[in-house]
Amino acid sequence: MSTGLKHEILQDSPGKRVCLLGNLAIVRGGLEAGVQFFSCYPGTPSSEIGDTFARIAKEADVVFEYSVNEKVAVEVAFAATLAGARAMCGMKHLGLSYACDPISTMPYVGVEGGMVIVSAGDPSLITSPNEQDQRHFSRFLYLPVFDPATPEDARRMTRYAFGFS
Repeated sequence: MSTGLKHEILQDSPGKRVCLLGNLAIVRGGLEAGVQFFSCYPGTPSSEIGDTFARIAKEADVVFEYSVNEKVAVEVAFAATLAGARAMCGMKHLGLSYACDPISTMPYVGVEGGMVIVSAGDPSLITSPNEQDQRHFSRFLYLPVFDPATPEDARRMTRYAFGFS
């Protein structure tokens, strides 16, 4: 049963300020950039991104998919962007290692609609048992890395990343 109320992240009220954590700010930035497809393999510290897209997908007109692993999540998002959609893919920090095979070919093939990969890190071991700083992946994958310091940075950088891609 629908209440007719939009999820707060979907409300379009220019000038209205809302308090969002970083993961939700990334979702909002993707929506503002016109994301049409989102895939992910859920895992902390990135779980809220995929879970939020799962809840709002129909109302936001975003195709959403939980994938069987991070590699598949990247591959289906890449296929969506090759078809012209603006695509996002989300994963935890350790998943980036697993998804490197398809990611490493993307700079050479290029994208059509724009693609942003969100790899939520945990360099201080706050929410995960493994420490990894995935910013170093930029060097050998030949892809830019955006490293937001605040939720507002996360929203803006997600929008900017789509334009950059």
